[in-house]
Amino acid sequence: MNRTRRAPVPSPVLARSRSPLVALLAALVAASAVLLGAGSAEAAGYRYWSFWEGNGKNWEYATQGPSLLRPDDGTVQGFRFAVSEDSGDAAQPRRAPGFGAICADTPAKDGRKRVALVIDPGTSADAPDGEKPPAPRTACAQVAPDASSAEALAAVAKPLRYDSSAMLCAISGYPESGCGEQVSGEDGSAKPSSSPEPSGSARPGDASEAARDDGDGSGGGPSAGLLVGIGAVLLLGAAAVVQARRRR
Repeated sequence: MNRTRRAPVPSPVLARSRSPLVALLAALVAASAVLLGAGSAEAAGYRYWSFWEGNGKNWEYATQGPSLLRPDDGTVQGFRFAVSEDSGDAAQPRRAPGFGAICADTPAKDGRKRVALVIDPGTSADAPDGEKPPAPRTACAQVAPDASSAEALAAVAKPLRYDSSAMLCAISGYPESGCGEQVSGEDGSAKPSSSPEPSGSARPGDASEAARDDGDGSGGGPSAGLLVGIGAVLLLGAAAVVQARRRR
């Protein structure tokens, strides 16, 4: 006589232990997603003019502010307006740093030096609401031998606008308003902020890139608190799994 075997009935204790475990793991996954989402929401940039030096072929981020840096004759320098989180992802000028081409029509003079400048107002995506960036341009400033980069810029790109802390806000009147404002990462809109101005902004009074850093490590990556929170969530999940196995 054939007998049909009945499937084993799951242990009530095991079933009860699995349900809270599944719920806990689901909660941990949700918490991790919230933490990661918060990190992405916190990622914001600043809208500002960055300052660059040409090395003959490429651009290098300037380590001194334009009023402190006194370029030699034959130097190429650039200014780029864009939304950037910090110097690590700052947008470079879109024109090559070629002194010969920029200053070809400006003959050398005794007692004067020539500084080639690339002024790139950026793209519409980086422009403040209601403003349209002018086209990138170049200029050859012929200034006194001891002139700073800021003085060379003023010789060819007036009007310049600075804020109360001497941060460069506008070149040739662009943009009409705003100065290093924080921009939300979601829609690119500016929002009021009491945060320090972006590191690496073209601020004449700053001596170096290090002196301009915010000092709290708030770059484009996740903050230390966010990483600690994610680590804690993962540790709790691992502990829950180990405890559930021991109960079996």
